Amino acid sequence: MLSRILAPARRIAIGGHVRPDGDCVGSCMGLYCYIRDNYPDKEAHVWLEEIPNIYKFLRGTEEIRHEVPEGEECDLFICLDCGDKDRLGFSAPLFERAGNTLCIDHHISNKDFAKENYVVADASSTSELVYRLMEKDKISKAAAEALYLGIVHDTGVFQYSCVSPSTFLAAADLLGRGVDAPKLIRDTYCVKSYAQHQILGRALIESILFLDGKAIVCHLEKSTMDFYGVAPKELDGIAAQLRNTRGVSVAILMYETEPGTYKVSLRSDDAVDVSTIASMFGGGGHKKAAGLTMTGTFYQIVNRLSAQIDAQLRGRS
Repeated sequence: MLSRILAPARRIAIGGHVRPDGDCVGSCMGLYCYIRDNYPDKEAHVWLEEIPNIYKFLRGTEEIRHEVPEGEECDLFICLDCGDKDRLGFSAPLFERAGNTLCIDHHISNKDFAKENYVVADASSTSELVYRLMEKDKISKAAAEALYLGIVHDTGVFQYSCVSPSTFLAAADLLGRGVDAPKLIRDTYCVKSYAQHQILGRALIESILFLDGKAIVCHLEKSTMDFYGVAPKELDGIAAQLRNTRGVSVAILMYETEPGTYKVSLRSDDAVDVSTIASMFGGGGHKKAAGLTMTGTFYQIVNRLSAQIDAQLRGRS
């Protein structure tokens, strides 16, 4: 599929979702390296918002483009790890003008918005899907590092239920190409800044249990984030840590983006499908990890989410 779609294209754009995470960056850079290594006659560029510094060791990240010049066009736009066109952010106009479009994704909320789509909702990561589409004898060490990073980050270092035998087989093959897994995992997944540890502590201390201890929520005002000097991308992992509370089925992390507007991250176990809850409010994601944006007060938002969580919990009792 990938070689067929790449064949007629000369100018190729690769893009991912706003606030790019490990899987988004890993899949984009892995595919970028693969194209640059094996198709010297093609011009490829990655279009992403500013990525976290921890990912900048990957080859080619210094060439990522953050603005689309007026009139910029491409023969093919490959959209990775993105459930809908709006999530592309600044690169959406380039996607719309592209001669052909391909979406590779694993979000259950994906609506097959590209001309061609490879969407596998139960896959561990978009990086694993990109790996599946590649000719294995053409994957370089640089591409392997990027794809391995993406798999590691979207599986929580192989601990989430989305991990399957195919995930481990892909990871093993990528490791065989020279990836230093212990260093990559420590430097990009485990190590946090002092400010990140401080905001995590604040979040845990101020968290609130509700629904008889089956749900937990924490909200961070913008003033609090400014006090600790952390950006939204530095809150990764807090929702998952809240979810590790004994007896909790659903964890909610809310952080204020502007007065009265909150970005909401949901994490759950098998008892609740948070992707359906997120989609009800204009968001999306996976069964056990989803996100959305909501307006209102902290209590108004929690009440709306609580009603949907309670309905699913009662439906299983």
